[in-house]
Amino acid sequence: MTSGFRRALLLAVATVALFDVLALSACHRPADEVLVRQAIESTAQAAGKGSATGVALAFTEDFDGNAGALDRRALSGMVGVLALRGEQVKVNLGPVTVERRGERLVATFTVALRAGGRLLPDNLGVYQVESAWRQDGGEWRCYSATWTKAL
Repeated sequence: MTSGFRRALLLAVATVALFDVLALSACHRPADEVLVRQAIESTAQAAGKGSATGVALAFTEDFDGNAGALDRRALSGMVGVLALRGEQVKVNLGPVTVERRGERLVATFTVALRAGGRLLPDNLGVYQVESAWRQDGGEWRCYSATWTKAL
């Protein structure tokens, strides 16, 4: 074999290997449980920033909170109103456990809420949350949640 042929063969093999690596990495997607945890963390961050739109992203249009006590629109509206009034809500998440139930996922966690403003009390409480998630538009979104005051 000539050195030019060896070089061309080596370049061809390297190119094919590079495309294989790129194709595999492009196809890799985080596990569904990881995506739900990320959505919960993003929602907590959005609430802390007063972003009603950011909070609404995690919920389906038919979201049901605490058996009809709060829907998606009311939840995001509440975040927006608090932001307009200069209230800041601090959200501290506890560990998130995600369990698969058929084609759906259930996430449980505790959340501590504190306020920084004039209207809300400093300590809003610690809550135990159970949230149910389903695929909606190619994304995992919360369609139901229940919460109870833990402390």
